[in-house]
Amino acid sequence: MTPRPIFVHGHTIGGDAAPFVIAEMSANHNGSLERALAIVDAAADAGAHAVKIQTYTADTMTLDIDAGEFAITDPGSLWRGRTLYDLYREAATPYEWHREIFDRCRSRGLVGFSSPFDPTAVDFLESLGVGMYKIASAEVVDIPLIRRVASTGKPMVMSTGMTDLAELSEAIDAARGQGCQDILVLKCTSAYPAPVEASNVLTIPEIRRRFDVHVGFSDHTLGLGAAVAAVALGAVAIEKHFTLSREDGGVDAAFSATPDELARLVRETATARRALGGVQLAPSADEIASRRYRRSLYIVEDMKAGDVFTAANVRAIRPGLGLAPKHIDAFIGRAISRDAPRGTALTWEHLADARPRLAPRSSG
Repeated sequence: MTPRPIFVHGHTIGGDAAPFVIAEMSANHNGSLERALAIVDAAADAGAHAVKIQTYTADTMTLDIDAGEFAITDPGSLWRGRTLYDLYREAATPYEWHREIFDRCRSRGLVGFSSPFDPTAVDFLESLGVGMYKIASAEVVDIPLIRRVASTGKPMVMSTGMTDLAELSEAIDAARGQGCQDILVLKCTSAYPAPVEASNVLTIPEIRRRFDVHVGFSDHTLGLGAAVAAVALGAVAIEKHFTLSREDGGVDAAFSATPDELARLVRETATARRALGGVQLAPSADEIASRRYRRSLYIVEDMKAGDVFTAANVRAIRPGLGLAPKHIDAFIGRAISRDAPRGTALTWEHLADARPRLAPRSSG
């Protein structure tokens, strides 16, 4: 069963629409409203369909403690050595910027939306009239937050990073329990950047089959290949972190796409979607005319009536206006019915008795 398309602010997700490309601003504003607005403009110029931000403060995310589990110690983390509080304080998008960012999105034909991280953020976003919401990977286990978002009646996007099957099932059930039917699940690997081989985009059709939801791909890899593969497997949306330039630095810059890369992502995923087509086991309309250039049987030496066909005077060549090459054995050793010059397309009428030779019937 295919879920109904999702409609939001003049855009369609699913159905026959091109993949819905979401530019994730995250912390790439680098503390500047002017840069945030420039990111919106660059996303629009690249052909993206939406810009997503995040709605939280350091105080709604964590506690101002600089030791123990409140410090990032993972040696593989881009943010090793920092405290959670310090990281979120730098990365947060100020609440007073939200309206201007969303207004710029609307003026550029983009869907502007956000990931809320607590109920007060949902209340704030509702006051701004956002068209849909995102549940971040780490918040999929926050069932009260999911219920609050679902109660708005808006479409919901949720990422699967770090989530097991039971947790995802519980989150989807919670959203549907509050009446939310427009759900887009993004297959996601919560590593920054994520190794391509950890993308596991083969999970996309399995999520769709199990939960009857639209499925997309939240792409933390470097490059475009994983996103194109995701679309080939049925992804209807692609989310990609986006920055004006990685050289400008910032919390998320190292694994974010640049404007040129985002534009290629939009083009190539749209091409991949068009290439899917349907199941076709016969020539397409565009191929019919080309069939004349396949090989077929031709007389390649001048022949007189009564001459015998041999491998020397009949060959499979192009174009394809004669009999198919599979019929050559029906002619070898038999006589031609009439004169035929070199370059004559072979037909059954060229046999003296005008009948194809049948293979002997098996005695078994």
